[in-house]
Amino acid sequence: MFEPVIAPSGTLLGLLQRGRGDGTLHALTAPRAEALAALNHCVLRDPRHDWQVENRSLYYARLYLDLNGELDEIEAHLFDVEDAFDTEESRTGLALAVLGHLASYGRLDALALLRRYAASGSNWAWALDELALRDDDAGLRALAAPVLARFATDAEGEAELAVAVRDAFEPRPWRLWAEDPRESIATRVRAAQEAGCFDRWQRQMRPTGPRPGWSVQAVFEWAQQGVERGAALHVPAARCLIAVAGPEDRPEILRAAVDGSDGARSTALRYLADSNDPSALDLIEGAVTTGSTVVVEAAVDAFERMRSIAAVDRARGWAHRPDALGAAAGRMLACRGGTEDKDLVLGALREAVRGEGPDAPTLWTLVDGTGRLGIVCAAPVLRHIYRETASSHLRGRAARALAATDPSFPAGFAVECLWDCEESTREIAARHAETGDARVVEQLRRLAADPAEEAEVQTAVRSRIASEGPPV
Repeated sequence: MFEPVIAPSGTLLGLLQRGRGDGTLHALTAPRAEALAALNHCVLRDPRHDWQVENRSLYYARLYLDLNGELDEIEAHLFDVEDAFDTEESRTGLALAVLGHLASYGRLDALALLRRYAASGSNWAWALDELALRDDDAGLRALAAPVLARFATDAEGEAELAVAVRDAFEPRPWRLWAEDPRESIATRVRAAQEAGCFDRWQRQMRPTGPRPGWSVQAVFEWAQQGVERGAALHVPAARCLIAVAGPEDRPEILRAAVDGSDGARSTALRYLADSNDPSALDLIEGAVTTGSTVVVEAAVDAFERMRSIAAVDRARGWAHRPDALGAAAGRMLACRGGTEDKDLVLGALREAVRGEGPDAPTLWTLVDGTGRLGIVCAAPVLRHIYRETASSHLRGRAARALAATDPSFPAGFAVECLWDCEESTREIAARHAETGDARVVEQLRRLAADPAEEAEVQTAVRSRIASEGPPV
């Protein structure tokens, strides 16, 4: 999937792409045509950097409801000729998920689109999963014939059907079809179910990888084979070393950590770090200086996993390094440092924003650490990250850190967070937003009554209402 182009944070489109609560609030006051155009742009051109993790579908579905938005553009997108050529889930997944939420809110036009796409679209499995949660038995049974018609009745087609049944995220349709009164349908589905179960059993009986009795050198060779075919195996290989290595093997492991192949060196560093070996920290420092990119990444990851006092002390000395180990040291202190490390963590946070921008992966840990340590003077940087990041997860972490460091948060960002796309961010807002704002009271009531809202958010809302008395 191509990298999405995110509009500036001060625009309506930029707010909606980020999933910010202010996006909804601005859309409701903007001209309806402009708001719907921006909303459709987001749904048809998924703006998420990580579409498998970040939430947007419920956020966009609620805005379609508030705007009484038509679904013509979604329909045109789903049934465009491009659907036959671009079969990636990322092209249609967000639109289908939005339709699923709209169907759960009673939008029959959304339900009809899902049924039609499940029968004829390339990403039919996603549509079927959405329908499995929302459609009635009759609607699902009507899809049995068109879905099964996708699979040829020869051996290859039956094998593909068995894989589809085995890997289905929601099994309800297939269970219904296995009991279908039409024998031709029920027989095929039951056979596919049995074949899928047998295939899973066969894979369990033929595991690959290390076996009992492997030597330390065999584990190193297996890890290197992974490197050569582009698969990082040093983490499971290090776990294997725990099982096969004895005290007499330490010299061999230390040698591998200094000058072994990339796979062996990465495995040895991980093993020594996890074992709190007294030589681990020096070897990690040496690996960052002399190792390949693969080794440097493995060394840094191994260091960040360490929990010892010695590792935290070493992080204080490394925090000023202008390399990957220095960045890892900042994250180490953010996770495990004490109040005496506030300046180092704040420095790492500022440097990351200056050098890599508001979407830098290292910010996730640094933002959490800023909140954990209560670094009040970090609030301006956190506000910048909150406004500018394209990651809704990072924005949620910034909101959590602001709740711990910024006295203006309850009357400021916490209010808009009640409309945020991420449920964890809405939960933070439900616990902190000042109820003097009439919009806050109204939104708390809506979240408490919305059957699509996450249980954690509703629990936070109801506990807030109970502690402060019913809103008036």
